Amino acid sequence: MPKMKTKRAAAKRFKRTGSGKLKRSHAYTSHLFLNKSEKQKRHLRKAALVSPGDYKRIKQIVTYI
Repeated sequence: MPKMKTKRAAAKRFKRTGSGKLKRSHAYTSHLFLNKSEKQKRHLRKAALVSPGDYKRIKQIVTYI
């Protein structure tokens, strides 16, 4: 059985934390900033953890990260 390949697109979007959880960045951060409040933009800068509902699926496609 060959090794599984990591999906390269997903590998660029997710990182592992020190405890092994998956970290992701927020959406809505590329343009149209005039419509967003300072508070919203500040919160979007910080990374977030992958939700439990998506964790199993994403863990499978980023096997070796």
